[in-house]
Amino acid sequence: MVVDLAEEKGKEVAKLVGGYFVRADLAIPRDCRKAVERTIDRFGTVDILVNNAGFQHIDNIVDFPEVTWDRMMAVMLNAPFLLTKHVWRFMASKRWGRIVNISSVHGLVASSSKCAYVAAKHGLIGLTKVAALEGGPLGITVNAICPAYVRTDLVETQIDDQARVHNLAPDQVVQKVFLERVAVKRLIEPNEVASLVCYICSEEASAISGSALTIDLGWTAS
Repeated sequence: MVVDLAEEKGKEVAKLVGGYFVRADLAIPRDCRKAVERTIDRFGTVDILVNNAGFQHIDNIVDFPEVTWDRMMAVMLNAPFLLTKHVWRFMASKRWGRIVNISSVHGLVASSSKCAYVAAKHGLIGLTKVAALEGGPLGITVNAICPAYVRTDLVETQIDDQARVHNLAPDQVVQKVFLERVAVKRLIEPNEVASLVCYICSEEASAISGSALTIDLGWTAS
């Protein structure tokens, strides 16, 4: 089940993966419930929940005040909590479930001008740990994945913005701004994160729970 505000793109993704689409604004609690209810109506249960909702615009609320503290917390922290709450009993009844929270390297370390984003992603790791403790006896594993910069539409927009601010070419922005702190000097591809999600949801990963798994190009190694 693909859940998003962008209906056209959401339907394209759902068709691509052989799934179904639900339009929902996960900043609104009733839409979180609706997303789960529609999933239950369609499939009868929930096996896996991947909390991956975010924004298409830069996360600096100082420069972009339309993305407020409250809305960022609603999408990146409240929604994962509510979706977890709503799917919990279905997973518990089968004594099997996988919940994967897409946090960020900024769930582990801080950067300036990202107060709301860093706070939300740190909070998501805390939620992950508590849910893992409660889910363990029920056969539910809960983990967080913490990527560095992934080649997404959001990052591409940030590259263009930073190129204008610093008067640099886009490739120079990637090397001098985005990859300054990392050991592996390239952006992460979306399929690399997806592959880690698939592994965490497999039986081979059933002993992994409560973890914040980094895919951060060596950012946190220093």
